[in-house]
Amino acid sequence: MFIELKDLEIHPVDFREEFSPGVIDLGEEVRQRSVLRTEGRADLVEEHHGKHKVVQDIRIKGKLQTSLEAACARCLDPVLHEVERSFDLLYRPLGTDSGHAELSVTDAEAEIGYYEGEGLLLEDTLREQVLLALPLRTLCREDCKGLCPHCGGNLNEVQCSCVDEVEDPRWSVLKEIRTKLNQ
Repeated sequence: MFIELKDLEIHPVDFREEFSPGVIDLGEEVRQRSVLRTEGRADLVEEHHGKHKVVQDIRIKGKLQTSLEAACARCLDPVLHEVERSFDLLYRPLGTDSGHAELSVTDAEAEIGYYEGEGLLLEDTLREQVLLALPLRTLCREDCKGLCPHCGGNLNEVQCSCVDEVEDPRWSVLKEIRTKLNQ
C-alpha cells in the first residue's frame, strides 16, 4: 500500500491490511509463518522551518501482529516468535536535514526515518518493524548446547561420540611459546 502525500493533504489515511507469507521480503534468515495483520493511521504533520519553509512529515501510528521463524544461533533448529508490536513513526522528506553541521542526535531524532518522492510504501515500514521486533540473537532455549564442531551433531539431541578435540595446527607455535614460558 502506497501512502501518498496528496491523499494525506486532504485527510488522514486509515489502513487495515493483511500480508500473506512471502509478500514482504524479510531476508533469508527469517520466515513469516502466518498472515501479517496491521492496522493504523497515517497523518500529515507540517513542520515550520524558518519563516517560509514548511516540511511535510508523514506520521504512521499503528500495530502489527504475525508469527516468524528464525534459526537458533547455536543449534540451527527453527524457533517460532509471536510478534505483536505497536509503532508511532515519523518520516521526513529525504534531504530535509542535510546541509546542517554535524550535531549530536537526540533520542527523538533517532526515531525519525526518511521518505523519497511523493510518499512511502507501508510494506517498507512493516518490514523494518517486524525485523526490529526480533531478538538480536535467537536461541531455542537458554541452555542450548549447540552443534558439535567436529561431527555437526545437535548436542541437545545426541551425546557426541567424537573422541578428542582436533587441534588446529596453526596454534602449535603459540603452544610451544607457552610451554617455554612455563618452564
